[in-house]
Amino acid sequence: MALAATTLALASATTQAQETKLAIGISGWTGFAPLTLAREAGLFKKNGLDVSIKKIPQKDRHLAIASGDIQCAATTVETWVVWNANGVATTQIFQLDKSFGADGMVVKPGIGKISDLKGKTVAASAPGTAPYFTLAWMLKKNGLSVKDVKVVNLEPQAAANAMIAGTDGVDAAMTYEPYLGAVRAKPEAGKIIATTLDYPMIMDTFGCTPKFLAENPKAAKALADSYFDAVAMIKADPKKSFEIMGADVKQSGEAFEKSQAYLRWQDREANLKFFAGEHAQFSKEAAELLLEAGIIKQIPDLSKLATTQFLK
Repeated sequence: MALAATTLALASATTQAQETKLAIGISGWTGFAPLTLAREAGLFKKNGLDVSIKKIPQKDRHLAIASGDIQCAATTVETWVVWNANGVATTQIFQLDKSFGADGMVVKPGIGKISDLKGKTVAASAPGTAPYFTLAWMLKKNGLSVKDVKVVNLEPQAAANAMIAGTDGVDAAMTYEPYLGAVRAKPEAGKIIATTLDYPMIMDTFGCTPKFLAENPKAAKALADSYFDAVAMIKADPKKSFEIMGADVKQSGEAFEKSQAYLRWQDREANLKFFAGEHAQFSKEAAELLLEAGIIKQIPDLSKLATTQFLK
């Protein structure tokens, strides 16, 4: 009996020794939740990974990568352009989600159209984040630029709260699910004037440092596999999955289910299709807008921003 226990302990120690340890940076955004599910449901572990997840605001995530605090992160496609342009080398390895109305612009009741925002104040995260980029994109499509509005930097949750509270001096706000849903539930505070259904330009990918990928190709493939396992689990057992993912952002399973209805997680097949053309095309258009808005000083080598080798 004692021998069996010793053998078991040794086997367990061996398994632990084989697990690749890494830290990843995300936020509470609904689209990243399958990564939380992969950790909570033991999918990372099953694929030989010991993953710690750190919640880091998007504006600071590249700093955590640069300092070595995390090796990988989840963020929007255009943000990788910004990070690489600013000398934080990173490579995308799989796509997480596409927003179908999960990101949007909320305005005070008196504002009828986006072009009415000229000279007004908009709450949005800092330059180099998805909400700021969404603002720049939506303004551009309506004949304006970020220079035509006054931007006050508030994170997505705080920006949504400012609208709900009717804060003076804030005419519009950029936010995303689950916080966008809170505004949707209180129409008297403001209206959602535009989302990614009107402007399909928010998609998230997962990437790591080139150093981590070169030194840990098996772990990189295991990260992609774990994400696809999580997407499969959501499909097979949605109720349980929504409860696990909701708990991480202090939401009930039902509330989480409502917020995920505005995005689509991308499986392996969708990933291969996305990286076959759309990714490069969007990165190019995004890079040009980032340069024009003064967020980046030069466009990095876009051909080096992603690899599909871990999707196979």
